[in-house]
Amino acid sequence: MKLKKIIALLIAVVTVAGLMSACAEKSPSPEGENNVVSGDITPEPASPEDDSEPEAAEPVTVRIASLKGPTTMGMVKLMDDSDNGLTSNSYDVQIFGTADEIVGLLVNGEIDVANVPCNLASVLYKKTEKGIKTLGINTLGVLYVLAASDPESAPDTEEPLQSIADLKGKTVYSTGKGTTPEYVLNYILTQNGIDPASDVNIEYLSEATEVAAKMSESVDAIAVLPQPYVTVAMNQNENLRIVFDLTEEWNKIDGTQLVTGVTIARSEFIEQNPDAVAAFMADYAASAEFVNSDTEAAAALVGKYDIVAEGVAKKALPYCNIVFKTGADMKTDVENYLTVLFNSDPTSVGGELPDEGFYYSAE
Repeated sequence: MKLKKIIALLIAVVTVAGLMSACAEKSPSPEGENNVVSGDITPEPASPEDDSEPEAAEPVTVRIASLKGPTTMGMVKLMDDSDNGLTSNSYDVQIFGTADEIVGLLVNGEIDVANVPCNLASVLYKKTEKGIKTLGINTLGVLYVLAASDPESAPDTEEPLQSIADLKGKTVYSTGKGTTPEYVLNYILTQNGIDPASDVNIEYLSEATEVAAKMSESVDAIAVLPQPYVTVAMNQNENLRIVFDLTEEWNKIDGTQLVTGVTIARSEFIEQNPDAVAAFMADYAASAEFVNSDTEAAAALVGKYDIVAEGVAKKALPYCNIVFKTGADMKTDVENYLTVLFNSDPTSVGGELPDEGFYYSAE
């Protein structure tokens, strides 16, 4: 009996040892180099990095300041699309009567993008220590000289203003002191032999609507106005007529492109939101194309956003030279235009011409 018990015990020991040895063979090495998978267990396939979906960019609200005129008229489709949720980002557009109202907001970082006169952009580049960049040109020449005719005069009376030189000794009402209208008018007068300071009396008013009101009060008034206020004034006074297109007069002098408005953005905003800036520029370009291709629909939107009345917009839009020119073409036109102003009056562009950092490039 004792012998049988001993043999049974030995068999049990051998069996347990065999089982432990088998388990040891199936256990992975500490480094995991020789892992063996047996039975019906299958490993989960690893997810390759290339198959992962890129995270969608968070929508951005772009805060925009613009002037009540052609610059904002060119954005009406962008504004309407944003209000209807059709843009990837949202656009909060504030419209102002003068550029001075925009400067403080931009400097304080309360807005991200602004439509401003071209020379003011150069001034701001220096004032903000290169804190802004020019994204594109939004309007070319929109300035015209209007004159009132005496309703008592005969229809065949010769036009008293045959050339810019005929403005000598006259009183001219204008808007935009310190911005595009003043510098464009001064340059054209000077190049036609007229000293703006002594040979002509230029009275600057704060807004184009005030100039239009002056024109309605006088039978012999002369004014410099941008579109669409040219159309507004002519609707109010049937005796008004356009005597000079200042874009044509500018081109007669040296052939460079007259640039009225540009779109600028804070450099910090561009760096932090490159995708939003690219989307904004694409939306602006599409809006400008829409405005130029469908005057009636664009005029309706201009009226909707209370920029000017729809009927006025319908007449004025073909004369507003709305564009959205970017890249090398933008740089060439702006550079040439600012050079003309600098040579005429360095203070008009901030005392010096801006360097390459002034011009935005997506590359």
